[in-house]
Amino acid sequence: MTKTIKSTLLLTCFLAGAANANTGLAFIHGTGKQTDARNDYWTSEFIDSVRKGIPNSEKYTVINCDFDQFMWHEDASGCLATALTHFISDQNITDLKLITHSNGGNIVRWILSNPTSNSLYPNIINKITHTVALAPSSGGTPLADAAIAGNAFEAGVGWLLGYNSDAVKQQQVSWMEFYNTEWLYGTSGRPALQSKFEAVVGSDVDSAIWDTDSYCGGYQYQVALEVTQNWLDNCSDGFLNCSSQAAAGSVWFYDKDKSNGKEPLSHHQSRRKCFGLDSLVRNRI
Repeated sequence: MTKTIKSTLLLTCFLAGAANANTGLAFIHGTGKQTDARNDYWTSEFIDSVRKGIPNSEKYTVINCDFDQFMWHEDASGCLATALTHFISDQNITDLKLITHSNGGNIVRWILSNPTSNSLYPNIINKITHTVALAPSSGGTPLADAAIAGNAFEAGVGWLLGYNSDAVKQQQVSWMEFYNTEWLYGTSGRPALQSKFEAVVGSDVDSAIWDTDSYCGGYQYQVALEVTQNWLDNCSDGFLNCSSQAAAGSVWFYDKDKSNGKEPLSHHQSRRKCFGLDSLVRNRI
């Protein structure tokens, strides 16, 4: 058999496999106990735009779990695993793509890193091919440290973090450093994750009242994140330092490198239809 014929057969097999793949998409929220994440966390306009990136845009699910718990808790990773298992089974999914935000990336990494801790995990891991992690809190945040310390700052971030939940404790910088060293894959010096885990990094917050871009996603959130940014590095999205967002997997892009108008994505805007983010994610998947 000639080299040309072999190459043609390999390409044919690859295309046939791709055509037979049944792609599904899951949207996985961040910290908080969600009952209607489609509307309360993501918004329908973001989800309905992104899901057009898969062959059958109806094969998607929006996760609602209690991510105020530690990532290994039954109500967190257990809930996520159960929901994904039902989705995979009901829709016969063979190619599962995930869109996560913030702490949702940690819940997914727990599943990918600990395949023997739950009987549902191996099948899910074998189906996941790509995770787009929007502003993942892979390295934790100093805001969690401040909130747990119980000082006056706590009241200022209650809307963003919750109050002294286990998820907030988990996202303290030193705690995430321990988890990344001992329990989670994907960070420097640790085993790689089995599938692609790409981060979108938010690098700044704009809240100028005269700037219409500051109103995308809600101006009040921009103002609040501008305040919390004072506790963070110069490169941050108002909740997470860039270094935290880039700590696991690989960086797909920093906001200004690809956003419309080179606008920054605050932590709130990175789950909204702002500055072309939805189109970028849709095309990526």
